Amino acid sequence: MSYQPLLMNFEEAAELRKTLGTDTLLGNALARDIAQTDAYMADVGIEVPGHGEGGGYEHNRHKQNYIHMDLAGRLFLITEDSKYRDYIVDMLIAYATIYPTIESNVSLDSNPPGKLFHQTLNENMWMLYASCAYSCIYHTLSDAQKQQIEDDLLKQMIEMFVVTYGHDFDIIHNHGLWAVAAVGICGYAINDQASVDKALYGLKMDKVSGGFLAQLDQLFSPDGYYMEGPYYHRFSLRPIYLFAEAIERRQPEIGIYEFNNSVIKTTSYSVFKTAFPDGTLPALNDSSKTISINDEGVIMATSVCYHRYEQTDTLLGMANHQQNVWVHIAGKTLSDAVDAADEIKPFNWGSLFVTDGPKGEKGGVSILRHRDSQDDDTMALIWFGQHGSDHQYHSALDHGHYDGLHLSVFNRGQEVLHDYGFGRWVNVEPKFGGRYIPENKSYCKQTVSHNTVTVDQKTQNKFNTALAETKFGQNHFFKADDDTLQGMSGRISDYYDGVDMQRSVLLAEIEEFEKTLVIDIYRIKADAEHQYDLPVHHSGQIMRTDFDYQVESKLKPLGADNGYQHLWRVGSGKVDNGSLVSWLHGNSYYSMVSSATQDSEVIFARLGATDPDFNLRSEPAFILRQTGQDHVFASVLETHGYFNESIEASVGARGLVESVTVVGDNEVGTVISIHTTTGNTYLYGISNQAEAAQAGAHSVTFAGESYTWTGAFAAL
Repeated sequence: MSYQPLLMNFEEAAELRKTLGTDTLLGNALARDIAQTDAYMADVGIEVPGHGEGGGYEHNRHKQNYIHMDLAGRLFLITEDSKYRDYIVDMLIAYATIYPTIESNVSLDSNPPGKLFHQTLNENMWMLYASCAYSCIYHTLSDAQKQQIEDDLLKQMIEMFVVTYGHDFDIIHNHGLWAVAAVGICGYAINDQASVDKALYGLKMDKVSGGFLAQLDQLFSPDGYYMEGPYYHRFSLRPIYLFAEAIERRQPEIGIYEFNNSVIKTTSYSVFKTAFPDGTLPALNDSSKTISINDEGVIMATSVCYHRYEQTDTLLGMANHQQNVWVHIAGKTLSDAVDAADEIKPFNWGSLFVTDGPKGEKGGVSILRHRDSQDDDTMALIWFGQHGSDHQYHSALDHGHYDGLHLSVFNRGQEVLHDYGFGRWVNVEPKFGGRYIPENKSYCKQTVSHNTVTVDQKTQNKFNTALAETKFGQNHFFKADDDTLQGMSGRISDYYDGVDMQRSVLLAEIEEFEKTLVIDIYRIKADAEHQYDLPVHHSGQIMRTDFDYQVESKLKPLGADNGYQHLWRVGSGKVDNGSLVSWLHGNSYYSMVSSATQDSEVIFARLGATDPDFNLRSEPAFILRQTGQDHVFASVLETHGYFNESIEASVGARGLVESVTVVGDNEVGTVISIHTTTGNTYLYGISNQAEAAQAGAHSVTFAGESYTWTGAFAAL
């Protein structure tokens, strides 16, 4: 028999059959898929609904149909149970019967509609998975069945994507990835090499203007980062791996897994390496707060990277965290390795800087990680890449946020300083049809919704996408070779007219502290005086401060626009010599101790103002507000203590950091001082010089005291 299923040949299916009923990652995945598919077949059967809105009943039924056809296809090959084959045949025939006669659905946004769904993206996904299922049963079908399914369904779908909507087929974008993967996989499934070639090389067949190879060449930075951020990046991994596996099996001479310096591996690792220690992905640009390395695309990537690229302990740690593998021969390789391992440690990708931009020239994301003796990981991330939108490719590529120099922090199993993520109730039809809510623009994308400085209550780059697309940050320094003191720094220029900013973050392991200190030095150079707001978005309850504050008896928004209209002013207090704000989150206490200039203010806020449809989550924040021309915010985040209400335990509710002071700042360097309740003082110097001068010696004098150090930063 010359025809083989696309993603799993008959010999591989026989190998997977041996794992049925075993207590392994693959055996458990198979048991789950069998239970899920059997239940769906019994409860729903063959139902082909009509049109519906995004996220509505019809939408979800079409989606569940393709998901379960795909599962049934692999289960048929593995179990050899004909009920799965019969289910796919009946479903595909049912769709083929109605598809030629139905009109296009109705689109409520800029994406063109399909016949089944409100946008062609979902139709691409349907065809891709249906084609995978079709390839699993192809060898069992009569010629008449093949003709009906191909002529009345699959070929008509290809015609829609490459002809009717040909102007969108070659877009370099995550939607474009799904389009080319769907057409390519369908082409392989129905033996239509002409369609496969269009999917591989683009409609012009030039390998540049479109097609899968152009996507792999142009979508990612040299470090594999995708400009729209991890949320849309992980969504792109599924079509990449599904199509790559089909290509490798049908046209191995292309060498798809080695293409462009093994970009498939590089871009997968970029997603893996940005994950927080609990596996969730950071919210950069439009992002769900719940997406993690348990996502289907990341599970595929973990399995295939281990099977085809390298077999590392870190990938074993990822798989052990996921407690899942792809039901595929690659998943079996990984599952067997996990089963055979004596010990698997939690995954840890270490500290790293990941470049953004097609040539790695447009800033990026810096990540510092520190694992302590209790195997608890502290992770700090600052973002200063390009805006996550680029209309030179397509109007749909519009997920960028105005968040240059945003800071996120994670430890003790939770995100401590966080990003709101996107404003969207995915597939919840009453909430704006499950699409992006208006507040995504009016709050979530605005600078004040991020942990970075806003100037005069405005948003970076005037909330102008075209302007923002011309800007990007620069790496100032990154050094992580000493686990006791690591540092990273980024710069942005003219995100506000006449204002340059530099943010430097250190992770300092100091013996008297329970946890690594996160030291944040935010330096601003301006050509005029401004109001500077540094928001701190956290979770949990405020425990104490070291300054007096007043709580508002009547709530009012903090401003009229730029996201401030969505923040209630809950309370505020004046500070002169610094501030301490401490809060309880989960079982841990956190204290943010900050420097302050004369007549500064701390504002306590809560999200939810000017929100008539209750679209936004109610979350707390506080804002460090200071005025001046050139300015430095210096803060230390200390993790301390333990709280357990069930046993009435509260230990270490007060931290050790008493004050943080900016000793001095000039073009050579910035020096800060951290004073503790135990009488100790810790000094740190940060280089403000260009990269070429950072490695050398630095000498500064402030208030008659001289400070010297070597390198980009140092403990003095």
